Amino acid sequence: MGLQDNGEGDGLSNISLVDRNKYHRMDGKLIQNDGDRPSVYLRCARKTNTKRFVITCAIFASLNTILVGYDIGVMSGAILFIQEDLQITEVQVEVLVGCLSIMSLFGSLGGGKASDAIGRKWTMGFAAVVFQTGACIMAVAPSFFVLMIGRILAGIGIGFGVMIAPVYIAEISPTSARGSLTSYPEIFVNFGILLGYVSNYAFSGLPVHYSWRVMLAVGIFPSVFIGFALFIIPESPRWLVMQNRIEDARAVMIKTNESETEVEERLAEIQKAAVTANLEIEEKAVWREMLNPNPSLRRMLISGMGIQLFQQITGIDATVCYGPTIFREAGIKNKTSLLAATVAIGFSKTIFILIAIFLIDRVGRKPLLYISTIGMTTCLFGLVISLCFSGHGTFGISIAILLVCSNVAFFSVGIGPICWVLTSEIFPLKYRAQAAALGAVANRVSSGFISMSFLSVARAITVAGTFFIFSVISALSVAFVHICVPETKGKSLEQIEVMFQKGHEFYIRELELADTEHLVQKE
Repeated sequence: MGLQDNGEGDGLSNISLVDRNKYHRMDGKLIQNDGDRPSVYLRCARKTNTKRFVITCAIFASLNTILVGYDIGVMSGAILFIQEDLQITEVQVEVLVGCLSIMSLFGSLGGGKASDAIGRKWTMGFAAVVFQTGACIMAVAPSFFVLMIGRILAGIGIGFGVMIAPVYIAEISPTSARGSLTSYPEIFVNFGILLGYVSNYAFSGLPVHYSWRVMLAVGIFPSVFIGFALFIIPESPRWLVMQNRIEDARAVMIKTNESETEVEERLAEIQKAAVTANLEIEEKAVWREMLNPNPSLRRMLISGMGIQLFQQITGIDATVCYGPTIFREAGIKNKTSLLAATVAIGFSKTIFILIAIFLIDRVGRKPLLYISTIGMTTCLFGLVISLCFSGHGTFGISIAILLVCSNVAFFSVGIGPICWVLTSEIFPLKYRAQAAALGAVANRVSSGFISMSFLSVARAITVAGTFFIFSVISALSVAFVHICVPETKGKSLEQIEVMFQKGHEFYIRELELADTEHLVQKE
């Protein structure tokens, strides 16, 4: 006899003492294998169909973030041609690059309210429309002023998109796969960044006046797929429950959960959480509670917003947006060679984010965060040494490229995707949309601050000095992960809420219980 978890991941209450060779658990009842092969096949077929449907929903929900990544990646190279064509200053370059993140905070703040009002799905559609309008304006902009108008609109659309996609996926995913599925938006961001870099390289041979316009215009095409996706994916079941559309929510959950028993259990938990949330919303505004949080909410805010801040202030957007500047400092002078080296950053980010999706629900959030933050700290400090002492020869250039690519690889395998996973899963239903919006605001504001100040700071203390600051901040992020970030792998959204309510001592007991379960020998 062995201990077997029923898949809920919620502790001893769900442990089933069952001989796996003789019995299966089905709809809460124990039945023998013998003579029941058709039922086994039906369950396998349902499991496969459910998995495919949930993955399809996660992919379609993540399409918006391709636009986000593409805009970030393509601007790193396009800015070289924009500066030459429109004759803009270095300060204007910083404003143009950084304002995207700053303006996205307005979209993120509005996204929480919009997603509660019109639903998660149609908020994603609205985000795509706003972003594409901005992208069209940028592609035909005759001046810096018009270019800024398009950039502002694109930033607002990004703000809506980056906060709503992880929330939607977390709410529609089964507990066992929520971590990997909620990583999809970050995967698509990285894929978009890679496409942006490739577009830079592919169109760099065009005349200066047309090259950057074509680069920006290519980002408009994904909108066709986003429009199609809105007619495929369902609404979030948790939002449907909050609208008292119980049967609609049940229909969605039947498609996204393998067991009907699990559907009813989860639906009951969501209804209970929604009733509590609706009653409390009537008594006190959510935003006012978040400004004066109770102890459990305070712990959630520290974990969620803290990880969002550290994701950006460790310098990832400076690396992505100013890759050519970093490699020029390392010794690469040719413009085409600069863009080719930058493509390596995109490949590193994309490959390792794909690795992260396979590890996040197996290894857990916290171990990957340790690997990520420690690795980034090492690479950033190594880059400082390389830029200071390696010179501008082939060896120094190779080391700089290797360290930059390693830094983004460590980012992508941990803090990059897990930042959004944690923010979407640690907050209760009542606060989830607004808290995700607040986390996205913290992320985008810190990103904008880094992007808008990098060139000026690098001019004042050198590129190496700037990355030394990033390495120190990255070291602090290791301590933050250790102290403030809990492990949420295998827990339902409602169980995570209870974990924060119980506090640190309860969290430690949960870890000890998990460790003892791993020691039990299974037959």
